[in-house]
Amino acid sequence: MNLSRWVSIILIVSVLKPQISNGVSEISQQFLELAKKEEVLEWMAGIRRKIHENPELGFEEYETSKLIRAQLDHLGISYKHPVAVTGVVGFIGSGEPPFVALRADMDALPLQEMVEWEHKSKVDGKMHACGHDGHVTMLLGAAKILKNHTHLLKGTVVLVFQPAEEGGGGAKVVVDSGSLENVEAIFGLHVSPEQPCGQVFSRSGTLMAGNGFFEAVITGKGGHAAIPQNSIDPILAASNVVVSLQHLVSREADPLDSQVVTVAKFQGGGAFNVIPDSVTIGGTFRAFSKETFLQLRQRIEEVIVGQATVHRCNATVEFASKGKPFYPATINDAVLHKFFQKVAGSVLGPGNAKEMSPMMGAEDFSFYQEIIPGYFYFIGMKNEKTEKPQSLHSPFFQLNEDVLPYGAAMQASLAVTYLLESQSQHLERKDEL
Repeated sequence: MNLSRWVSIILIVSVLKPQISNGVSEISQQFLELAKKEEVLEWMAGIRRKIHENPELGFEEYETSKLIRAQLDHLGISYKHPVAVTGVVGFIGSGEPPFVALRADMDALPLQEMVEWEHKSKVDGKMHACGHDGHVTMLLGAAKILKNHTHLLKGTVVLVFQPAEEGGGGAKVVVDSGSLENVEAIFGLHVSPEQPCGQVFSRSGTLMAGNGFFEAVITGKGGHAAIPQNSIDPILAASNVVVSLQHLVSREADPLDSQVVTVAKFQGGGAFNVIPDSVTIGGTFRAFSKETFLQLRQRIEEVIVGQATVHRCNATVEFASKGKPFYPATINDAVLHKFFQKVAGSVLGPGNAKEMSPMMGAEDFSFYQEIIPGYFYFIGMKNEKTEKPQSLHSPFFQLNEDVLPYGAAMQASLAVTYLLESQSQHLERKDEL
């Protein structure tokens, strides 16, 4: 490289960096102002309510997918479909590298909604009780903002509308589809009903635990309840299994290494005077490290089989199936954490990007983080008019639609800023050459 070209690149980089920094702050504030406009907010609320009225479970989100595609068509955004059965992957920008992804999950839960309001679920036994209807809406809001500012996109934003987060591992199916092959970073969010609106919460490193499921069938010999000596009681065996499984955390785990084993399913018998032939139990186990997770899995099987044997029963244990895969721990990239804090400060104001402690919940967003740098965060949506907000996965859960513009602006700002900074880093690399 000749001297004059080398000097030119240094000058460009030195001038561009402060411009990017100042410009990003202004852009982020403009995005939030745009998202808060009455017509945009009404548009987002309308989308969210349609999705809420028609909840669909994992890999069954056909109508939700249809609605998303209709909105992308209206916005003039190209996309791939189907991805992972019902998923949609959209593209905004140049179509060239770098690629940055934004993700929203689409599926509902098998719950009967208990909230009486105009847009209550129209499907018995199904409800958006985890805010995924809001996540989809916020990503569509971000898409609308980005489409109106394509001149700022120095690369390509990939919009990932993902099915089956609730236990189905839809993220893994998206990864296996190859749809994110060129993506350099991915961002995802989740609403938080307990935290104030206008604030975000996350941390560098391990954010959420790895999660697995187990199911065991304990088989004995059925008979009359009045003559138990002629039977082999699987209910007694299963009861001792449940108690013994609790000792794995209380007596075998390092108190500083958080773990959870919960038996949430116990099925056996159908009459008060009959000892059944078998009992089925099932539950979840969670840990922050892969080593601890695998150790816990091994001990769960050993305890179930061993306790069944002590009570003269047989036991078979099954862990994650194809329909319910193990979820790895959600681990946020350290570099993206610093980047996130800076962007969040620009969008929401200084001091509104809060650090949080790790939690034992699980997220299949972790499948993305296993192949590319990823960052997951929570966005507050507490309704100050509500004395005590209902938790996620509650039949009384209510999404505060005031959160929609904040989520849309955050996602759009993360994408634009990432691409702008990638351009600056590209110039710096040229300088080094």
